[in-house]
Amino acid sequence: MSSAVRIKLSILMFLQFFVWGAWSVPLGTYLGEVLGFQGQEIGLAFGTTAVAAMISPFFVGMVADRYFASEKLLAALHGLGAVTLFLASLQHAFPAFYGALLAYAVCYMPTLALSNSLSFHQMREPAREFPSVRVLGTIGWIVAGLVVGFLRLEDTARPMQIAAGASLILSLYCLLLPHTPPTKAAVRVTARDVLGLDALRLLREPSFAVFVAGSLLVCIPLQFYYAFANPFLNEIGVVNAAGKMTLGQMSEIAFMLMMPVFFRRLGVKGMLLVGMVAWVTRYLLFAWGDNGAGVWMLYGGILVHGICYDFFFVTGQIYVDEKAPPDLRAAAQGLIAFVTLGVGMFIGSWLSGLIVDLYVEVDGHVWQNIWLVPAVWASAVLVLFAVAFKETTSSPATRA
Repeated sequence: MSSAVRIKLSILMFLQFFVWGAWSVPLGTYLGEVLGFQGQEIGLAFGTTAVAAMISPFFVGMVADRYFASEKLLAALHGLGAVTLFLASLQHAFPAFYGALLAYAVCYMPTLALSNSLSFHQMREPAREFPSVRVLGTIGWIVAGLVVGFLRLEDTARPMQIAAGASLILSLYCLLLPHTPPTKAAVRVTARDVLGLDALRLLREPSFAVFVAGSLLVCIPLQFYYAFANPFLNEIGVVNAAGKMTLGQMSEIAFMLMMPVFFRRLGVKGMLLVGMVAWVTRYLLFAWGDNGAGVWMLYGGILVHGICYDFFFVTGQIYVDEKAPPDLRAAAQGLIAFVTLGVGMFIGSWLSGLIVDLYVEVDGHVWQNIWLVPAVWASAVLVLFAVAFKETTSSPATRA
């Protein structure tokens, strides 16, 4: 891959995740404090990406891969996304807002897979070259959070409008990307292929079945953080909450770099368990943290995001790649994405909103009770996973 192509792909990743980070982090605060949406409505709003994640594999696998060049399809989707997200920023009633945001999510979520596949197509050694490109996405998310936080826009519709503007710029930029033709134009692709249903036979192995079930269950409490961490921090008086939440992405980069060392010491099961312990720890820190003497707990809860994400999701992707035979690896990854980003996140969006509504006070929420729910849930999954999961394959870092 030439330096020019590397730069183009890095800019693509930066803008791709700048867009997502700009609107998603402060959205809960705006919907709750300004529009007065209930917790369930806020949860459902965040669930739009989960619904789109369940739809996008069909779109990418049965349409994008067969009929359109990736760069042109990316341009079209981000252009439509800019329009629908801007329209969402103008809505004040939940039905209209939800419809517009869902339309946006359906446009945006397929671009995650498309931007990855376009990048892989341009690389000779994706395993070596992709991480240095993908890290610009995390940096883009960090920059978005810092911009929104320092400009104090969290309780306004401006973050969505900034994201819509960035999406329009990204739409035009995609036309400058290297030409990437359809990869399966002459291949008959079925719904079975797209959903990775052939990978279901991997569930015959108990360890893989436990991994899939654990991944589904642990993604449910994850939505408490994504949907309500920013409203929580703002409600208890944390200044520049969106900017401070970018510490989580900074820790994500740091722990990603340290993962090979941990792999050698812990193995797959150890990594997954540490990730789950971090999730429990995060919610307990939030439950007892405050904006006074306990502010260190809030920072701690944010900083463990790197462990929460890298040690579970990245390790899980590596585990799936190891367990699946070569002809089923893509199908297996698609199945896990559907189960976690789709089904798990959708259930979590609904449940988190329901719990938040249960603990409303006159002057805010009983946040300690709210955060204890995902803490207990994640603890139960941790125990079940520790007992039931048996590591039957070596980690990549321990191979000869």
